[in-house]
Amino acid sequence: MVIGLDCAPPALVFERYRHRLPHLDRLMRSGSWGPLRTTQPPITVPAWASMVSGRDPGELGLYGFRLREPGSYRQRIVNAHDVPAPRLWDWLGRAGKSVSVLFVPPTYPPSEVHGEMVSCLLTPDADCPHTYPARLQAELRERFGPYRMDVEGFRSQDRARVLEQIFAMTRQHFAVARYLWRTRAPDFLMLVEMGPDRLHHAFWPCFDPAHPAFAVDGPYRDVAERYYAYLDECVGGLVSLADERTAVLVVSDHGAQPLLGAVCLNEWLMQEGYLVLLEPPERPTPLAGLKVDWSRTRAWAEGGYYGRVYLNLRGREPHGPIAPEHYERERALLADRLRAVPQPGAGVVGADVVLPSQAYRQVSGLPPDLLVFFENLAYRCIGSLGMRCIVTRDNDRGRDGCNHAWEGIWILAGAGTQQRGRIEGLEIYDVAPTVSALLGVAAPDGILGKDRS
Repeated sequence: MVIGLDCAPPALVFERYRHRLPHLDRLMRSGSWGPLRTTQPPITVPAWASMVSGRDPGELGLYGFRLREPGSYRQRIVNAHDVPAPRLWDWLGRAGKSVSVLFVPPTYPPSEVHGEMVSCLLTPDADCPHTYPARLQAELRERFGPYRMDVEGFRSQDRARVLEQIFAMTRQHFAVARYLWRTRAPDFLMLVEMGPDRLHHAFWPCFDPAHPAFAVDGPYRDVAERYYAYLDECVGGLVSLADERTAVLVVSDHGAQPLLGAVCLNEWLMQEGYLVLLEPPERPTPLAGLKVDWSRTRAWAEGGYYGRVYLNLRGREPHGPIAPEHYERERALLADRLRAVPQPGAGVVGADVVLPSQAYRQVSGLPPDLLVFFENLAYRCIGSLGMRCIVTRDNDRGRDGCNHAWEGIWILAGAGTQQRGRIEGLEIYDVAPTVSALLGVAAPDGILGKDRS
């Protein structure tokens, strides 16, 4: 039984709220636990995909929620067909193990498995086909209502609505998991709950004194403690169905930390002469909504939790001005300049600039030419233009209180495991070989990670 808590950080689960988490605490005391190092980048889609495949994001060609479309400057949302490697449930199913795969990104559209699947937050709406087998959709809707795949507008100002939807989504997801565990009795069940991630993005300034916007007497100051206590009840309710033959693994794909600001990367690229517009924006506008002079643009970026910077290379891009023989020189020069983006007043914004070839065993698809992590992820990246500044406290996508962090959580207990207490050196890639070993199924050759059972 693998229980995924998206974005759950060690500081909240292992320390601050542990006294409110009796079920997770019991698992920790009876098994092993520790911080879980995530992928580069620490983003939902590549992180979960790497966790269950044992392949790094470069091997998978997944660098975020979006993929570049070959031969164009456009991007599209990732879907399940974009994962080129078998995942944990695939090789377990081939070995005859029954599986229930619930809400694990990216699993939309759902695929055929030896058991059941309910697709993830990327499902467009509750009426889209989102289960395997197809008849399961009506069965679940009849018992649990329309599928809550995500929290709509979780970055909005209406925090009361967002909080209600977070609790409702978590309630439904764990109810579905309990139902399928009882009625299908799978050898392997995995669910991913997005509630912690949505709570952090919407409410982090309300409960973290380290956030600049924290107010000690704010109306939502206890929101995270209340939600984590409820989440622990949900975990306990599911784990209570397991017998002595079951191992339980609780994991998160990455952690969370206060968001202190953002770097308007395309604004900086335009200021430095790398990005050229045909018409300046009148208001903050995503790059895809602007007229770019691609024949004179040498680099552009996509925003998000980190910066993805692309060079406009002749022969690879439709209108690239950079000659292939100048590519390495241009990339090295741009990397150096990115490490010196100025802060307002004085100093620079600290930037770790990483080459894909440094981060991954293999580089597939159309990766960014440079991966940029500002201030160790305390700052996110803004891709919109028209922000009228380079460094800002605002976010072009709406209110956001946290960014992702490099370490998630790992808690393992139950059959086939040992009482080891806190352990160090855990990586997200350890999940697939550990689960395979616990179920007595050989994992594919060449995957990353170690059996930690």
